[in-house]
Amino acid sequence: MADDSIASMNGWQPVLTEQHDDFIAAPLRRLAALFDHDSAHWPVGELPPLAHWLYFLPEARQSAIGRDGHPQRGVELPPIDAPRRMWAGGRLTFNAPLPIGAPATRRSIVTDVNEKTGRSGTLTFVTVRHEIVVDGAAAVIEEQDLVFRQPGNGTPAPAAPDPRRANARADFAPDATALFRFSALTFNAHRIHYDRAYAIEDEHYPDLVVHGPYQAMLLADFLLRQRPDRRLTHFSFRGARPMFVGAAAGLNMAAGDPVALWTTDGDGCACMEAQATLA
Repeated sequence: MADDSIASMNGWQPVLTEQHDDFIAAPLRRLAALFDHDSAHWPVGELPPLAHWLYFLPEARQSAIGRDGHPQRGVELPPIDAPRRMWAGGRLTFNAPLPIGAPATRRSIVTDVNEKTGRSGTLTFVTVRHEIVVDGAAAVIEEQDLVFRQPGNGTPAPAAPDPRRANARADFAPDATALFRFSALTFNAHRIHYDRAYAIEDEHYPDLVVHGPYQAMLLADFLLRQRPDRRLTHFSFRGARPMFVGAAAGLNMAAGDPVALWTTDGDGCACMEAQATLA
C-alpha cells in the first residue's frame, strides 16, 4: 500500500482477520437450483469454482448496517469517505480442491488502496487478499478489487455491442427473483440488487443491478459445462459495465489459452469479462 494512501486514511492500518466456516452441502444445492440445473457437471465431493463465496459470509449486526445495506467501514475496510461501493473484479488461484464437509479458515487483509479519476469523479480502489485454508494449506488464493465512489448517476454511457465472436453461447434472464435469491445465498444486503426504488432514486441506476459475482459464477459454471473434463487453475474477472434486470442476457466463451469469457446485456454490450486457465 502506498504511503500517501495510508496517510489519507487518517491513521487507519490494515488488520489481518480470520473467519471460520464448514463447507456444508446445503448452499451448493441452492446454488444449483438458482442456476437451474442438477450440478451433475460439478466435481464430485468438492466445491465448484467460486462456490466458496457462499461461505465466510458477513455477520455484522443489524445496527451496524449502513443505508446502502453494506456493513459500516473502519476495521476490515478503510474508512473511505465515499458512499457508493461495488465489487469491481478479482483474481483467483486454485491450488487444491475444497472438499464438501471440510472445516476451513479464510484469512483476509487489505493490500492496496489507490485513487483514480473516472467519468463519475474520484474512484478509490481497495484490494483485499483472501487465503482459503484447508488442512493447514492455502487451497485458494484470491484478490478482490472493491471500488468506492461519490454519489452520482449510475447509468452507464451508451456503448457499441461487443465485437467478439463466441465459440459457445447461452442465454440467461436476470430477473428480480434471481437477484433476490443470490443476495440471500451470499447474505448480501446491498439494496441496489433488490430495492428498485433505492437503486433508481438514490443511486440513479435505470433498474436493479445484476451482481458482479453472480455473473462471474455463471461464467465459471458455463465454462465447466463446456469443459467437464478440465479443472480450473486460475480465474480473473472485472466488471466492464453494469447489467440490469429486464432484458435477455448472454454467457459467452471464446476458446484460447486462457479461455475468454464474458456476459452481454440486451444491447450486446460486454458487462462482466473473465479469463480462465484450465488444467
